[in-house]
Amino acid sequence: MMPRRKWMLLLGGSLSAGWGHRAAGKSTAAEQAVRPGMPSPKIREVKVIATAPAGLRLAVVKIVTDQPGLYGYGCATFTQRADLVVAAVERYLRPFLIGKPADRIDDTWQACYNSSYWRNGPVLNNALSGVDMALWDIKGRMAGMPVYQLLGGKCREAADCYTHISGKDIPEVIDNARRAMEQGFRHIRVQVGVPGMAAYGSGRGTEVAERLHSSPVFEPAAYLRRALKLLEACRTQLGEEIELLHDVHERITPTQGLQFAKDVEKFRLFFLEDLFSPEDIDYFRIVRHQCATPLAMGELFNSPHEWRPLMAERLIDYIRLHVSQAGGVTPCRKIAALGELFGVRTAWHGPGDVSPIGHAANVALDLACYNFGIQEYSPFSERTQEVFRNCPVQKNGYLYANELPGWGIEVNEAAAAKYPFGFGESGDRKENNGGWGEIRRRDGTIIKQ
Repeated sequence: MMPRRKWMLLLGGSLSAGWGHRAAGKSTAAEQAVRPGMPSPKIREVKVIATAPAGLRLAVVKIVTDQPGLYGYGCATFTQRADLVVAAVERYLRPFLIGKPADRIDDTWQACYNSSYWRNGPVLNNALSGVDMALWDIKGRMAGMPVYQLLGGKCREAADCYTHISGKDIPEVIDNARRAMEQGFRHIRVQVGVPGMAAYGSGRGTEVAERLHSSPVFEPAAYLRRALKLLEACRTQLGEEIELLHDVHERITPTQGLQFAKDVEKFRLFFLEDLFSPEDIDYFRIVRHQCATPLAMGELFNSPHEWRPLMAERLIDYIRLHVSQAGGVTPCRKIAALGELFGVRTAWHGPGDVSPIGHAANVALDLACYNFGIQEYSPFSERTQEVFRNCPVQKNGYLYANELPGWGIEVNEAAAAKYPFGFGESGDRKENNGGWGEIRRRDGTIIKQ
């Protein structure tokens, strides 16, 4: 009879061998499960798809890898200087990127960011953003996941949106706002025309104000009186539940801005946007100490030296960065994390002159960032949806992410070619190669736009 100790040792060895064999099998299976199934993809080609289906110049970067069928899209749209972004991508970033790995996103961002030596300008940052977003799209396609999953997954089911409402006069704004509320919007940005003037966000009509020049005219004092009456009417007639927003668009003096922020406090705005220009951001310290009106700022910022002190000192409530101006998803997810530490919420810029790729990037950040505040929404025209398939969907005032891998959007390049830069442009945009014209005060002084 085998001694008990020897029998136990043999049994233990047998079990160990069996478990070792199974463990080895499991390890191999696990390694196979996490292996991407293909070698690290390399960047084979970089190009820009330049298109303007809605009459606004959109620049989309397409990065093609050396893996068959693996590519990605990114938004590099800077409408007012679109041709320069195309050149920045194709003549400078393209030769820099060819042959580099497509799966090292942060490393590639840092390399591109530093490659120009002078940095944090709108042209180069938009070019870099297009590359960055395209690499995130590739990463999502490799993983078989939408980008928001790569950022940590959903913190919410959809992104609450605000829509733009305007009118030539206050009754028209009220009527249009009611229609938006019927469509399910809970947040509405309201803007109203000023008779004879080029007020921001609304038509100027046929009346022309007296002036000493032939350019469009704008007078801050007239606008301020009109805006106060608008907000009072909206709060009174639309009720307490609707969230109201208003965009000053940096067109008034800092002192006027300080007074205006105090005057509108009683209307309990969701936020007041662009009260000061980037050149005047020190005034945020003053206004913060004098009223509780929530403030949003940032769509014109390119450099962290502009937005960082506003967030760190809690001088604004919403960071309104234009994701392609800031350099793409890679820096913006870091900016959002910083905002979370200081109680600043996100409100990414989402106008019509952002491609659907850019809107998809906004939504991915909206879903994945805990300190989401609100998302600006601009509808996609039929021609835009002809070029960009599977755009994000708005329903009942919420914007939903595409659940396909990456951004989930495909670009129909044949359709894009039907709408080249310049399509549908007229007036200042046509004369200035897609750029804006000028607006002056009655005496001829240029004002900020």
